[in-house]
Amino acid sequence: MAKAQFDVYQEVTDAILAEIEAGTPPWRQPWSGGAVAALPQKWNGQAYSGINVILLWATAAARGFVSSRWMTFRQAQELGGAVRKGEKSSTSIKYGAVERDNAETGLPEQVPFVRAYRVFNADQIDGLPSEFYAQPEPARTFDTTTDSRLDAWLMSRGADIRSTDEPSAYYHMKLDQIHLPQVERFYSPTGYYATALHELMHWTGHHTRLARLDEAGEVKGRRDYAFEELVAELGACMAGVKLGIAPDFSQSAAYVESWAKVLKQDKRAIFKAAAQGQAAADFVRPEEVERAAEEAEAA
Repeated sequence: MAKAQFDVYQEVTDAILAEIEAGTPPWRQPWSGGAVAALPQKWNGQAYSGINVILLWATAAARGFVSSRWMTFRQAQELGGAVRKGEKSSTSIKYGAVERDNAETGLPEQVPFVRAYRVFNADQIDGLPSEFYAQPEPARTFDTTTDSRLDAWLMSRGADIRSTDEPSAYYHMKLDQIHLPQVERFYSPTGYYATALHELMHWTGHHTRLARLDEAGEVKGRRDYAFEELVAELGACMAGVKLGIAPDFSQSAAYVESWAKVLKQDKRAIFKAAAQGQAAADFVRPEEVERAAEEAEAA
């Protein structure tokens, strides 16, 4: 009997769906046991991006890994480490292209491919250098006041952000404005920044920026709306981790149900959403948070 072909899109989608339907999507609580969210990194410290962030977060959440470093069996050996007996590997994804001759024209062309790689978390490996086991920096904690550092960064992104007594948060696509309830209406400052980041991700979709939304500022159909919400959720979490906060997204059951429906209809949807979420997070440049704070203090 022929061996069934490995379908990387289906495997990843099934893993994410299982987390969503269990009520614990990996981006909501990236690390189990109260550990701090940290962007997954390769053996050399290079950050993963796109779908690998979501996929490896899901694995870390389910299996209680604290280290942010991942590597292949051979890479662990080259670093002087040894994967412990009985440890199971996890899936990471690599995109690339190979050059082949076109069957019709005979001319060389680039043919894209997607491939699954097996990796291990540093927590599964003995004998690695000490920095591979280091705990990530603690997430910032807040009491009852907001953080001037984050406020300066948020207001320097170029978005028109307005706060009123209206008890709702949204991005008004046609006016190109973000609306937030006043800070004191939130249960915690962390919830405020998580909400602001989510709406800021929607703002990146304007047709003059990343152009996920059409020029009329509309998202057509429930499926497209659910997909845009998923993009905003993932992008906000990616940006939030870089800002030093662990976003606490408390979306409604209706949102979760609609996301799951999108993923079931299109097994590549989570890949697309992760890539677009990464682009949205990159667009607002969370790494500039310290510079924005210094400029605000000097003004």
